[in-house]
Amino acid sequence: MERLSLDCGTLVKGRTDIKFCNDSCRNNYNNRLKIEDNQVIKRVNTILKKNRTILMQLNPNGKVKVSRKKLITAGFNFDYHTYNYTAQNGNTYIFCYEYGYLILKGDSFLLVRREEKLWLA
Repeated sequence: MERLSLDCGTLVKGRTDIKFCNDSCRNNYNNRLKIEDNQVIKRVNTILKKNRTILMQLNPNGKVKVSRKKLITAGFNFDYHTYNYTAQNGNTYIFCYEYGYLILKGDSFLLVRREEKLWLA
């Protein structure tokens, strides 16, 4: 049975469990997998940072009401956030790190900033 290297496609000889023709080929293959994985993480982090920046710029004083149009015009992406918080009154706030929003009636949002002490372990 012929086996081909997973990276370069050349014929592999030797043990039956060998997947690569040499160490360089193995390193190239694994580095490519890592780069592809990191690109996804990088894209998501870029969107999250942009969302946080938009919320921070529109909400300099800790609490403000804005329209959906204003958020969209600034480039806010509603599909990405870091967590949801449900208050005691049942309202669900959507946060992007420490900046968040509450969906109000109509096309308006209440932007908030959550004050938390982050303890590093």
